[in-house]
Amino acid sequence: MNDDLALRDLSDIADAIAAGRITSVQATEACLARIAVWQPKTNAFLRLKAEKALEQARLMDAELAAGKRRGPLHGVPLAHKDMYYREGELSTGGSAIRRDWVAPVTSTVLKRLDDSGVVELGFLNMAEFAAGPTGHNVHHGHCRNPWDRTRVTGGSSSGSGASVAARMVFGALGSDTGGSIRLPAAACGVVGMKATYGRVSRAGAVARSWTLDHVGPLTRTVRDNARMLAIVAGHDVDDSTTSEKPVPDYEALLEGGVAGLKIGLSLPEALVPVDPQIGAAVQAAADTLGRLGATITPARMPDFTALYRAAEVIVKCEAAAMHRPWMEADAPYANQVRTRMEAGFFIPATQYIDALRLRAHFVREFLATAMDGVDAVLLPTIPFPIPTIEETDVEASGGPATLTMVARFTGLTRPFNTLGLPVLSLPGGFDSNGLPIGLQLVGRPFDEAGLYRIGHAYQEATDHHRRLPPD
Repeated sequence: MNDDLALRDLSDIADAIAAGRITSVQATEACLARIAVWQPKTNAFLRLKAEKALEQARLMDAELAAGKRRGPLHGVPLAHKDMYYREGELSTGGSAIRRDWVAPVTSTVLKRLDDSGVVELGFLNMAEFAAGPTGHNVHHGHCRNPWDRTRVTGGSSSGSGASVAARMVFGALGSDTGGSIRLPAAACGVVGMKATYGRVSRAGAVARSWTLDHVGPLTRTVRDNARMLAIVAGHDVDDSTTSEKPVPDYEALLEGGVAGLKIGLSLPEALVPVDPQIGAAVQAAADTLGRLGATITPARMPDFTALYRAAEVIVKCEAAAMHRPWMEADAPYANQVRTRMEAGFFIPATQYIDALRLRAHFVREFLATAMDGVDAVLLPTIPFPIPTIEETDVEASGGPATLTMVARFTGLTRPFNTLGLPVLSLPGGFDSNGLPIGLQLVGRPFDEAGLYRIGHAYQEATDHHRRLPPD
C-alpha cells in the first residue's frame, strides 16, 4: 500500500490532521516532495513558498495541539492561480507586465481560506491575464499536462488543473470567464466548480471580465470540492455582485443519491461537433446515473448563436476598458492576448449594453428549454480529445486551423458564464491517447448542492478520478 500522504484526498487529509493521526507539517512535506518531482515536468508553479509553508504548517500544528482548530481545512496545503492578491507579495496575473507587482491587499477568498487554517504552498501558472483556453504562456513558460507533457492543460487556470492532477496540492483556486476552471479540470482529470454568478467573491482578484468572471475550486473529488466551496462562498461587502443567499453545508448534502432525479442528456452536435470518443464517455456516464436510479431524458438545448455573440461582445469590451492604460503605454502583452483585447475598442457602447440586457432573456430561455422538468443537464466539457501544445500554439503558428481549434475549446463552456448558472466538471474516463475526458453537469441558479450530489454519486460508482498520471 502506498503511504504517500500527497496521494490522499483533501478531505481525508483534513480529517486526519484534525484527529491527530498526521500533522500539517507531514502533509506539507509530502506535497513539497511531490512538487520536487512534478514541477520540472509540468511548470505548474510560478512561485513556491516552501519555507513559509512549513513555518505556517508548524503554526497550524501548534494551534491544534493547544485545542484550536480554525476550520475544516486546518493545516491542509493548497496553492492558487496567480491572480489572487496576497498583501505584500508578488501577484503577476500570468503577465510580464506585473512580474514585479506587489499586491496592496489580500483577496477575500484567500482571507476565508486563512480563517479555515489553510497552508499556502504558493501561486500557480495561468494564461496571461486569464485570456486563453489552452494553458500557453509566453512570459512564464507553458504549463504541461501531467498525463502527457506534450499536451495542453486547458486554461486559463492551467497550473491549478495540473498541480491538483499531479498530486502536488490537495486543491487549488481557479477562475472561470469562459471555461477557465472547467477546461483544465477536464483536460487534467480533476473536479472543477463554476458556481452561480455571485456565489463567490472576486474582491482582490485580477479581473478578466467583471460580468462573466467566476471564482471556484479545483480538487480531486467532488467531496473535496464541496468542502472548499463552502469555505470561500458567501456574501462579501467588498464585492457588490455577491449574493446574500445563505451558503449550504454542501458536504453534508452529498449522500442523497440520484434516485428520483431527472437528468437531461445533451450531445449538442448542432452547437459544436462532438468527437465520438467524447460522446461515448458522456453516454456511458448517463447510463451509470441511470443504473443508480436517475431518469435520463434528452435535453432540448436552445440555439446558442446569439448568446455566443453576446459573450464575445461583453468580454472584449470589458477587457479593453480594463487594459486601456497598459495598451496605450505599449506594455509587453503576448500578441494574441493584445489582439483579443484590442478588438473591444471597436465595439459600439450600444452593442455592449444590448449584450448585457439580453442576458436575462438567455437565462429564461435556457431554463424553459434545456432545464424544463430536469434537475441537471449532462454534456461534454471539451468536445474533442486533448490536443498538443504545439498544434494549439497561436503565437508560433496562428494559422486558420490552429485558431479554429483554440476557439472550439470554449464551445460548450462559455455559454454558462453568460447564463451565470452553476456548472460542475468532473472526470468521465479517458480517450485512446490516455488523456482525460470531462463531463459537465449544469444546474439551476444556486443549486450547487444538487450538482455535487449527482457528481458524488457518479464518483462513488466509478474510479476515473482515482487514476494517477504516469510517472
